[in-house]
Amino acid sequence: MRLEGLHHITMITGDARANVAFYADVLGLRLVKKTVNFDAPEAYHLYFGDEQGSPGSILTWFEFAGATPGRAGAGMVHEIELAVRGAAALDFWAGRLAVRGHATERVDERRLRFRDPDGLELALVVLDAAVPSLAAQHPDVPAEHAIDGVAGVRAYPRRRAADETPEALATAAEPDRALLVETLGFEEVGPGAYRLAGNGRHVAYAYDRAPAERPVPGAGTVHHIAWHSRDADHEGWRARVGEAGQFVTPIIDRDYFDAIYFRQPQGILFEIATTSPGFAVDEPADRLGEELRLPRQHERLRSVLLQHLTPIENPRAARRTAAGEEVPSA
Repeated sequence: MRLEGLHHITMITGDARANVAFYADVLGLRLVKKTVNFDAPEAYHLYFGDEQGSPGSILTWFEFAGATPGRAGAGMVHEIELAVRGAAALDFWAGRLAVRGHATERVDERRLRFRDPDGLELALVVLDAAVPSLAAQHPDVPAEHAIDGVAGVRAYPRRRAADETPEALATAAEPDRALLVETLGFEEVGPGAYRLAGNGRHVAYAYDRAPAERPVPGAGTVHHIAWHSRDADHEGWRARVGEAGQFVTPIIDRDYFDAIYFRQPQGILFEIATTSPGFAVDEPADRLGEELRLPRQHERLRSVLLQHLTPIENPRAARRTAAGEEVPSA
């Protein structure tokens, strides 16, 4: 039994329209599902990814309209790494982001940093090897430069390292080493640095020294990370995490996957999510994310929610409308 890599990462946004414009247009990802939060149906839950909405490509947001900006700090994720296929892609994205009014920082020949409209820290990193593609298609983004799934996650440990040395960071990150390595099957690749190998791809998970400023949840911060389990292994993962001493939820049906949740020792909320049934279970694969799909338990609230939620147009649907094609009206 092993995890298959990353499933998705969920963040918080204060503005769903700006979020869609940035991720589904500027960054060229596909909006694969427009739905609402299971626990707060008055809030959007938006999913972006590759053409199929494949695990490992998915970034999701809860919209809490008007949420004040947060600040990543101790015990929080602070940066999401997105993969690209080569250094030339970094030049392309530096130019495209600049034209759209987003500042970038070229860290080195393999990394480009920037922020989304809510202030979330993102980095484009060059893939180390040829791996299965998790790219979406966008008419303004050449295929060879497309964002190609999630490459890694960087977090801050709950306890601030005494200094900048690798040894101090390893000590601060130690509380969840056993959970990551012995229970979840991560490989330790350096002080406070881990890698989870999946089916053809891997994802990095690493800690950096926490800042002195206190953490502030809010827009632009990460809510949770979901790792990818084969369907048949899901109950086994629940048992294994529980045996490791973690409080883990029952299996919860999220319509597009089943999920379990637990908060690891550093305080970061982990989820383990299944492959099936996937995002095409309730709408055609070629029209993903174009209609508002509600969780089965909230379908009865549709008329009320439509009055409350700010209308959002999927950029793909807008392009087809401009081309004279018929698109869904919901």
